[in-house]
Amino acid sequence: MGSGVWPPKAGDRSLDVNDQNSVEAGPLMIVGGGELKALAGLREWENDKTVENLILRENSPLIPEAIDRLFADIANINRESMAEIQDAQIEEMAVNLWNWAVTKRAGLVISEEQKSKLWHIACKLVCMCGGSAASEEAIRRQILMNMKTGKGWVDIGNAVIADQFFQAAVTGLEQLYVTLMQRSSTEVHMTLQKIAVESDLFKVLSYQAEAACAQGDFQRASTCALRCKDMLMRFPQMAGYLHILCYNFGVEAHKQNKYDESSFWLSQSYDIGKMDKNSVGPEMLAKVLRLLATAYLDWDDRDNYDKALSAINLANKEHLNPAGLFLKMKILLKNEIANEELLEAAMEIMHFDVSLDFCLNVAKLLMDHEREAVGFYFMKIICEHFKSSENIGKALLLHIDMLLQRKEELLAKEKIEEIILGHQTGRQLTAELVGCLHNILWKKAARSFEVKNYTDALNWYYYSLRFYAVHQTDLDLAKLRRNMASCYLHLKQLDKAKEAMTEAEQRDPTNIFTQFYIFKIAILEGNPGRALRAITTLEKFLIPEDPGENGPPTDKDSPVMLLSLAAQFALENGQQIVAGKALEYLAQYSEDPQQVLTALKCLFRLVLPRVSQMPESESRKKEMDRLLTCLNTALLKLSQSFNGEALTSDSRANEAQWFRKIAWNLAVQCGKDPVTMREFFILSYKLSQFCPSDQVILIAQKTCLLMAAAVDLEQGRKAPTASEQTKLLNRALEQIHKCREIWNFLKETGDFSSDPCETLLLLYEFEVKAKMSDPLLDSFLESVWELPHLESKTFETIASLAVEMPAHYPSIALKALKRALFLYKMKESIDVLKYSKCMHNLINLLVPDGVPSTELCPLEEVWGHFEDALSIIIHTEGYPETEILWLMIKSWNTGIFMYGRRKYVSAEKWCGLALRFLDHLGSLKRSYETQVNILYSELVEALNRKKGSLFNEE
Repeated sequence: MGSGVWPPKAGDRSLDVNDQNSVEAGPLMIVGGGELKALAGLREWENDKTVENLILRENSPLIPEAIDRLFADIANINRESMAEIQDAQIEEMAVNLWNWAVTKRAGLVISEEQKSKLWHIACKLVCMCGGSAASEEAIRRQILMNMKTGKGWVDIGNAVIADQFFQAAVTGLEQLYVTLMQRSSTEVHMTLQKIAVESDLFKVLSYQAEAACAQGDFQRASTCALRCKDMLMRFPQMAGYLHILCYNFGVEAHKQNKYDESSFWLSQSYDIGKMDKNSVGPEMLAKVLRLLATAYLDWDDRDNYDKALSAINLANKEHLNPAGLFLKMKILLKNEIANEELLEAAMEIMHFDVSLDFCLNVAKLLMDHEREAVGFYFMKIICEHFKSSENIGKALLLHIDMLLQRKEELLAKEKIEEIILGHQTGRQLTAELVGCLHNILWKKAARSFEVKNYTDALNWYYYSLRFYAVHQTDLDLAKLRRNMASCYLHLKQLDKAKEAMTEAEQRDPTNIFTQFYIFKIAILEGNPGRALRAITTLEKFLIPEDPGENGPPTDKDSPVMLLSLAAQFALENGQQIVAGKALEYLAQYSEDPQQVLTALKCLFRLVLPRVSQMPESESRKKEMDRLLTCLNTALLKLSQSFNGEALTSDSRANEAQWFRKIAWNLAVQCGKDPVTMREFFILSYKLSQFCPSDQVILIAQKTCLLMAAAVDLEQGRKAPTASEQTKLLNRALEQIHKCREIWNFLKETGDFSSDPCETLLLLYEFEVKAKMSDPLLDSFLESVWELPHLESKTFETIASLAVEMPAHYPSIALKALKRALFLYKMKESIDVLKYSKCMHNLINLLVPDGVPSTELCPLEEVWGHFEDALSIIIHTEGYPETEILWLMIKSWNTGIFMYGRRKYVSAEKWCGLALRFLDHLGSLKRSYETQVNILYSELVEALNRKKGSLFNEE
């Protein structure tokens, strides 16, 4: 190397081969070294004894953190920052750190990445020492450490960092070369030193090629590899290593579809492999050439097909292998050569010791490339060549399959007949091949079935049936019979279909397809009872089965789809009750929201007309409950589709609108069953929440909630227990609050002055609060008394509710009745009928059972109400005579009550009031006049006798 140009051409490194010439990951030793001794005199690393602490640790969980700290710090450390430490100390620290990493990695204490980081640190430390005056030993150590560190980074996938160390190794080799050349005394010594340096350079260049490939830098990788190739004349022992390295590069490039690069590397691998026939055998050379041919073929460029053919011919020449023969056939087919040449190549295969399976694969390859003439001829040759083989059945079946695929059905049938005949005469197929034959026949039958050629499908099934009869195996005869029954049904041959299904049911009664075809036969026979039993049985077996049946091939043969088909079939044949049951099961088990909604709509269209005509009965109640369940299912599916966005907003709204109206109409039809009516109204409300909130929907929601609240209040009045009543009242209150929110929003959309909603909400809420003894009831009523739009009837209702059990608020009732009477009198034309009824309620509240309630109201005020009533009677016509009579009796009894209390003046006053009411009686006056006058006279006499006591009256 003395007079040569530096650097000389160099070499590479294998990914897969154990190479004794490659760098070993062993420890570095220095004279007088010792791990802890070398560290004892070191100063702190950046004020922290990180290195010493790291090496002193055994298997501490803090080791990874310490390594990361060292790795992060090394980038910021240079020789100047460690000026007070001698080179020897730094070198010893670095070498000990290196050796510690090797030891811990061998003990699986640290990972490959952590080892690479420690080597990185150690290498950087070593390279800080010596500079241009470094000794030969130090230079060699730096070269070795740079090479190993760089290779470590490559192996863990960080080729960019690795390049830095490889370049440093090259620089070190240059420095070592100069040093060696200066001290070489003879030409021989110089040559030996040159070879030693070149050997290391070969390794560095191979590593650089590996790093370049990892970075996708083909130009740099190929340059390094070619330099290594040039050096093989001096290092022939490295040929095997470089051969494998190039092969690996070719494999990786092929995986990345870089066929031009792959072909380069594989060509180099082959060329290099030929240099060392001792270590690279013909099998490996053939393997390289086969992959090279594949790369040319996959390049998919016509210009490369000839190259692919040349490569595979050379591979087969190096070492004949079935894979090479098969690949050659692929290349020839891709190159579109004439049938004659292709047949010649195929026949050539038969001269070699290849298996039947291999030959069959070649035949399939020919057929797949539409070379039927060559393929069929080659099949004939195969069958003849392997006729004595126990596996000849494989060839026969493949031949049949090929014929069927090419619609050569007559020839296929001849072959099938030959197989059946042979099977009957002792040339039996194995059980596995029997299964394959059935599979071929059933696939062909299924294809005929799909194009509605049911007679042809039956023919192929008959072949299968014949074979089954001969060879009693575990074939699913029930499945075969079901498939045949399906064909018979399409051909309108009901009796044959029934016969086939009788056998199928005997063998496999729990199969869903068995029950499905029994169902279809029952429908066609007009036997709805049998059809219902079949559909009910089918519902019990909703477990996915083997999808080898002749049903319509959708998702395809699921039990749910069979329910859909059953419903459709029943409808087509006029069996609405059966169809309804199938639709009900379909809605229950389908996981497709849209399918469920569609099934439910069909079910409602079937059932509603019939239910609406049914009289009130237990049967009608059951049907209503069934429809209620269906509507709940619709609500659930609409919610699911909303969450999963399975439906668009418009389609979801349309579906909800349809079911909302159905629920509303059903609620209206439940007038005699308020509980069920409420459930339908609530469902209608919930369904309407999926609709746009326009005025129509808001009005419907408001009405639904009002009706539901009304039913809950009514049921609460009848509740057998206090807890049940509380539950119903709370539920009603919840609906009232929702309704009030809707009402407040609705009022902003138009004029609803005639709508009683607000009044009803007020009354409903008052009833709930009153019956639940709400402590805030008075606060609630404060705003009610001030409402200007309330009518007398509303106040009368409040009064009635205030004293309806369990509520007892007579003072509220009194105030409400007084407000009602006031409103009656304020009108221009008083309604005496309504006024009289309201007055009746007021006086009955104040004077229950003839006993004035002085706690509720002073007697003078009670007298005033009687006077008001009398005034209306005097000045208004039409006051009900029975009410006048009632007032007369009420006032007379009050007077008698006063007499009994020795309040004689009051007694005479109230009885006199009764006489005034008597004067306004009509037809009834004659009946009461004499009696009352006599009683009054007797009362006056009694009062005169006791007039002394008059002055005792309070």
